[in-house]
Amino acid sequence: MTVVDAVKVHFDLPRTNDDWPPVSVESLWAEPVGDDVVRLSNAPWFVRGVANGDLIRVRRDEDGVHWATEQVEWSGRCTIRVVPFGSGPLRGSVQRVLDAFEPFGVTGEGIRQYHLAALDVPPDADLAAVQRVLRAGARDGWWDYDEGCVGDDWLAAAPN
Repeated sequence: MTVVDAVKVHFDLPRTNDDWPPVSVESLWAEPVGDDVVRLSNAPWFVRGVANGDLIRVRRDEDGVHWATEQVEWSGRCTIRVVPFGSGPLRGSVQRVLDAFEPFGVTGEGIRQYHLAALDVPPDADLAAVQRVLRAGARDGWWDYDEGCVGDDWLAAAPN
């Protein structure tokens, strides 16, 4: 995908009673693959139920802005959000979170403003090992995490 081909896809985000997420719209990069379908090119920080590589149906508004309307096909990738604790061993470093999962082929992006990392877990990653690191980090006070988009393989890899 070239920069010229890339589009931003906007997702409306319903807010919960605790004012989460902290934004009402999230925009993700995507590659057009049809008249009204795009393939996401990065993992979301706040949108639930979608992952990098998913096919998303969009509608264009009168200003030409692409708005997500539905997920057409899941990519098989998982999105896990990790919030490192400032008082923990990582000192709140989003980059150190990303570094901890790199050996498993997991990539992602951090957003310092919200002290959050969005992990992009490919379907061929060692899902059980990724989960062990996530649980150990949560247990040891390094971070908290949220499963933003997971599938049956992720759930099956979890310990009983």
